[in-house]
Amino acid sequence: MAKALLPLLPAPLSYIEGDTFWSFIQKGGARGMGDYFPVLVRSMTAAAIPFARSGFRVLIDFSIPPRYAESARKILKEVPFDFVLLRPSFDVCSERAGSRKDGAIRDHAMLKNFYAQFEEGTVEAISDDRADPETLARRIADGLTQGRFRVP
Repeated sequence: MAKALLPLLPAPLSYIEGDTFWSFIQKGGARGMGDYFPVLVRSMTAAAIPFARSGFRVLIDFSIPPRYAESARKILKEVPFDFVLLRPSFDVCSERAGSRKDGAIRDHAMLKNFYAQFEEGTVEAISDDRADPETLARRIADGLTQGRFRVP
C-alpha cells in the first residue's frame, strides 16, 4: 500500500522500509527476534529525524502498534508527525502475513496477539478489506493534507 502512496506525496520525500531493519540484527542472542521489535521501531523512527529536519516528508512503512506513537513523539521531539493506522480484519492480515515473500508469519497465536495491539489506544484506524491499495493511498493522502492523522 505504501508504494501506491509514494507518488501522491509531495517532494522532497524519504521512504523508510521498516522490514529492512530486521537485517540489522545479525545475532539476537538468547532472546527471540520478536523481543527486539521495540528496538527496531525506535531505530527507524530515529533514522527519520535527519530527513525530517532537512525538510523531507518521511514515510515509514512498517506495522507499528498505536502504543508506540508516544515513544515516537519522545524521539522526534519537535518534529511534527502523522500516524496512519491501517487495520484490515484479522483474516486479511493472517492471509497476507502467511503469503509474504520474505518473512512469512505462520504462527497464528503470535499473529493474533500482535493484531490485538492494533486494537488498543485511541488512534483512529482505517479498516477496509475491500478497498484496493490505490483507493486507500488516496484516502491517506487526503487525510494527511487535512491533518487528520497528526499526533500532538
